[in-house]
Amino acid sequence: MDEFILPRTLGKGRSFVYMLPCRDQDLLKVGFSREPLVRLRTLHPRFFDYFDLERGLLLEVERVVLARAIERDILLRHAEERSPAPLVVPDQAAGYTEWLRGVTPEVTARLREAAAREDYPLHALSDWVRQMFEAQADRLYDLSLKLLEAIEYEAFNVPGELATGQAARSLIYVLDACASVGIDMTATFPEAVLAWRRFASR
Repeated sequence: MDEFILPRTLGKGRSFVYMLPCRDQDLLKVGFSREPLVRLRTLHPRFFDYFDLERGLLLEVERVVLARAIERDILLRHAEERSPAPLVVPDQAAGYTEWLRGVTPEVTARLREAAAREDYPLHALSDWVRQMFEAQADRLYDLSLKLLEAIEYEAFNVPGELATGQAARSLIYVLDACASVGIDMTATFPEAVLAWRRFASR
């Protein structure tokens, strides 16, 4: 299921400063990454549920050193608002100084200022993720068919006590991730896959 979230960002050294607000609490993660989608997955397996992608931002810069400097500036400005990482985030991915509480408007303004001053692209996270998924439409189509074939094979050929359900979980993940950012599902996935989803959601 990771196949559809690993597109490489364009441009040598290009990096992103990200702001990831949690959906159900006034807490956000600030950081930088060359591969934002990969980073999102390391923070939470269902990042599209846990983080509010509509309020999230990605500031695109030319070099990692610039992203690191902007991240550091934000974290130093809000050192007093640092918060422990949520328990649902794996320790190895969480970071220990990069979670801030109660400063979403301030961090949003800081990223907008940096974008305007240096003419850096500033992306709404939901729009950027949707564009990444749309760029992989052919792969998504093929991947969903392969997963559906695996689901059907397991259903008819594998004894219940040996069935893992992994293909079904992977397909649900792919479909839920795409739906969460407004992908045109009927244009992206085979009708057989969408029919399976409707049946599985009952």
